[in-house]
Amino acid sequence: MRFLAILWDEDEEPDGNVQHIAEHGLLIEDVEFVLENPTSEGTSKSSGRPCCFGFTPDGDYVIVVYELVDEGIIYPVTAHEVPEP
Repeated sequence: MRFLAILWDEDEEPDGNVQHIAEHGLLIEDVEFVLENPTSEGTSKSSGRPCCFGFTPDGDYVIVVYELVDEGIIYPVTAHEVPEP
């Protein structure tokens, strides 16, 4: 996947994407690793947003759902562990 930047909300933002992925047991580093090393890409069935799948450095298989903010800039909306295909 090609992108120039990943937008993250402030850690303290209660409704931000950092807090949201933390609720699913993931860190920024996990999500960025999957975005940089996806095993597949697609579209989220629930939101219609683009998504990718891949393994975190610890070996968990996750989906990362994101929005395209601008050319090459993405905003991770959510990420969570899913069963491997």
